[in-house]
Amino acid sequence: MASNSGAKRIGSSSDTSNGGGILGRVTSTVSESPIFQKGKDSADDAAFVTKKLLKSTGKAAWIVGTTFLVLALPLFIELERDGQLDALELQQASLLGTPKA
Repeated sequence: MASNSGAKRIGSSSDTSNGGGILGRVTSTVSESPIFQKGKDSADDAAFVTKKLLKSTGKAAWIVGTTFLVLALPLFIELERDGQLDALELQQASLLGTPKA
């Protein structure tokens, strides 16, 4: 019986200590490449900018929304009430008849 004690096998214990075999070596080679690092840095920067943009957009939306509720909404309600009052007066005038001048 011949023994191949000197031959390396994929996934043997000596390979796992160096990076986990072929998959570990490929993964480490790819993750250490400058192109991968540039892409990762760009993705990190894009995520940071997006987070800041969403945060500032949320603050602006809150300011606009509360300003609308405090200033514009009562104005719209008052204009609607005034329009209803005018319509009621017009209806009463048409039912009762307008006095002749």
